[in-house]
Amino acid sequence: MGQFDFSIRTPVKGVRGLGSAKSGTGHFWQQRLTAVALVPLALAFIAIIICASGRDYESARALVGHPLTAIILLLFILAATFHGRLGMQVVIEDYVHHEGLKVLAVIANTLFAGAVAIAAIFAVLKISFGV
Repeated sequence: MGQFDFSIRTPVKGVRGLGSAKSGTGHFWQQRLTAVALVPLALAFIAIIICASGRDYESARALVGHPLTAIILLLFILAATFHGRLGMQVVIEDYVHHEGLKVLAVIANTLFAGAVAIAAIFAVLKISFGV
């Protein structure tokens, strides 16, 4: 240890492992980044829905099948499901106090967000490729 190396953590805290898990800042920035990305993507998603709502089935399907529209929808799905998973994880970590239940809830949250994302992406790709 150097002459000026010191820590404000007590030795007991170091032994108990009650310090930072070193993931809070990354989680914070991921949540903010997805929120910022969702602003234009949500506006584009709403515009696509409005455009598709006045059309018949085939022209609405053609609109969703357009490459630019499909890319916007896919980006919206990815950003929204990832942002939702992050937000729900914060709620679970803050309000579920039993450790075992907390771990199960976080796992269920991740699986649910993944299932929603996969189903929505599959639907957009199926329409986009005309299969």
